[in-house]
Amino acid sequence: MSDGLQKATFGAGCFWGVESNFRQIPGVVDARVGYLGGTLDNPTYEDVCTDRTGHAEVVQVTYDPQKVAYEKLLDAFWTMHDPTQLNRQGPDYGTQYRSAIFFYTPEQEAIAKRSKEEAQRSGRFKRPIVTEITPASKFYEAEDYHQRYFEKRGIAPTCHI
Repeated sequence: MSDGLQKATFGAGCFWGVESNFRQIPGVVDARVGYLGGTLDNPTYEDVCTDRTGHAEVVQVTYDPQKVAYEKLLDAFWTMHDPTQLNRQGPDYGTQYRSAIFFYTPEQEAIAKRSKEEAQRSGRFKRPIVTEITPASKFYEAEDYHQRYFEKRGIAPTCHI
């Protein structure tokens, strides 16, 4: 990005709580919920919920790398969900809830792979981490009523660990 800001995109189950968590990290300029990784152009929430589009519910984070390192975003990502659950988080299931890191640069890819290996070796997770690490494709922003969902309703985030 021309202003020195960078993007990072994560899938960690229901995107509402993940978005809220990323917004709390100093150096995160914005976090938007949306859909990424599927085959349908301009998917809607209803489309993605069919589990036939291939999209994941994701949070696209815009951050200032002078204030927060990509590694710190990854550290937060591992604490926001259970990366050992394949295509689900808690009661939510389907490929749209998969654990995923979508990278924009070869550097992000290398850092994400290293972070995943470190998380697995940490002993924090009893089962293998199933998080996919794949190139980012086109991000489709979710409908406005999904943006800042908990904040708009004045309730505490509940869609994460």
